[in-house]
Amino acid sequence: MPEDSGRRPFTVGVVGTGYVGLTSAACLAHLGHRVIGADIDATKVAALRRAEVPIAEPGLADLVGAHVADGGLTFTTDLAELATAEVILLCVPTPAHADGTADLAPFDAAVAALADVLRHDAVVVVKSTVPVGTTRRTARALGRSAVSNPEFLREGHAVHDFLHPDRLVVGTVPGPGEGRATATVTALYGGISAPLVRTDAASAELAKYASNAFLALKLSYVNVLAELCEHVGADIGDVAGAMRLDPRIGAAFLSPGPGWGGSCLPKDTRALLRTATEAGVDFAVLADTVTANEHQHDRVVRKIREAVTGSAEGSLDGVRLGLLGLAFKAGTDDVRESPALAVADRLACAGAVLTGYDPGVRRTAELGAVRWADEVGLVAKDAAGLVLLTEWPQFRQLDWRQLAALTDRPVLVDTRDLLDAGSVVRAGFSYHRLGR
Repeated sequence: MPEDSGRRPFTVGVVGTGYVGLTSAACLAHLGHRVIGADIDATKVAALRRAEVPIAEPGLADLVGAHVADGGLTFTTDLAELATAEVILLCVPTPAHADGTADLAPFDAAVAALADVLRHDAVVVVKSTVPVGTTRRTARALGRSAVSNPEFLREGHAVHDFLHPDRLVVGTVPGPGEGRATATVTALYGGISAPLVRTDAASAELAKYASNAFLALKLSYVNVLAELCEHVGADIGDVAGAMRLDPRIGAAFLSPGPGWGGSCLPKDTRALLRTATEAGVDFAVLADTVTANEHQHDRVVRKIREAVTGSAEGSLDGVRLGLLGLAFKAGTDDVRESPALAVADRLACAGAVLTGYDPGVRRTAELGAVRWADEVGLVAKDAAGLVLLTEWPQFRQLDWRQLAALTDRPVLVDTRDLLDAGSVVRAGFSYHRLGR
């Protein structure tokens, strides 16, 4: 897409100021648009008006602060203030029900509330991750064309990903106004250079689910491969290293770990499976991906049990373990469906006493049975073993010799293969990794 493609400033309304909504609002203000962020949470809106950002995301607080100060970004709890908006972005969360279906109640409520607010020519853009057919249903409800424009933001890199995307996907609902809606959304990103995929709304909606499900599949594949390496005496580092050099495979998402999680992959794989089931499609490979991820949590617990007790069947009852990393990945404070906490839950069920440290996670986070610690030394003190569960680069700089002295038994299970084995062993630890 040309960088100056129809570029002009728009008045943009963003409904929902969560992770996607706030990032979108701040970045669009940075591109020169006048942006109004709307949310039903009055406490959150009050904080955002003071440029207080509740999300740990590099660069986001700076953008919010700059554009709240210059007037390009404002926040409200009143949807009526979006009456002047030329473009409306729906960024309402769509969490999963237990059966995998998306909870669209908040999304539908937002659409219904907008019906009497929108100006007659406003373009409605669905950025929420929604089941196939939702954008078409939204268009019918509002009596206008609507556009599916899914986000592909990585937590910890969201601002960069918005401003430097791999691709922009714009899917429209056929009908009157379709061409203008496509042109408007395309122009919204004027100043950004990225491949543009123009398609129908259903294909755009499915592209988001398909992308995340494929990443989940790749992660489950390498985790099972790491298990195989342990059984046959191979090294997953060398095996994955050889795979990464094949351009057909690519280098990303080929590192073994305690499983995949976060706010997107688990939810989106379940939703895609549900869509396939309802369509009568046997998506067995994706179902196996989910099963493999559950198995990975159990396998990591067995690895920890063996490292700490000397036996895969050894008792962890009353055993004190220190956990390094609680977020689902480095660079974020997000613990939603964190594999670190999934492993912790299983350890707690086995009787282990858990203390955890994470440089990004707040004391107020929901950590289950894990007692939060504000420094690494408290995690190591008198522990029968340490378990590294999140790949924070800061962990490479820890004083491992000092930590070994604090532990009751200097045992370290590195589920992310983050550390230099020689350095950790020289510090006095018995060092255990996946796939080796």
